[in-house]
Amino acid sequence: MALLDVLEHVEEDRASLQALGAKLSASGRLLITVPAMPWLWSAHDEVHHHKRRYTRASLEAVVMAAGLKVERVGYFNGLLFPLAVASRAWKALTGDRSGDDEMPPAPLNGALLRIFASERHFVGRIPLPFGLSVFAIARRPD
Repeated sequence: MALLDVLEHVEEDRASLQALGAKLSASGRLLITVPAMPWLWSAHDEVHHHKRRYTRASLEAVVMAAGLKVERVGYFNGLLFPLAVASRAWKALTGDRSGDDEMPPAPLNGALLRIFASERHFVGRIPLPFGLSVFAIARRPD
């Protein structure tokens, strides 16, 4: 089962994970992805009706509070992290409250796609110290 960039929209994240956990088979897994770093909160989050951003620790804590066992948790989208931090800092300095929803020009979009896709070679193999997103793989306890 996958919950991809959904949990941040739900008021009761723990209760939602608890309900999903009850639906998992004994061998089932739940893949969760959420936006990372609460300090990166911006107009983008507000435009998209996010309730929160997570850290590795806070996602792990809510998964465990829901009665699930965390098999793996970590950051991804780390290569684009410095660019996003710089963009958010610039917007904060200039008072720009736009939600970052415009499609970038094709050459830039292609470059960003290649950078993001290149992480597939090491996500889950090498723990990243930061990223724009957090993932967790959870299962029912033994």
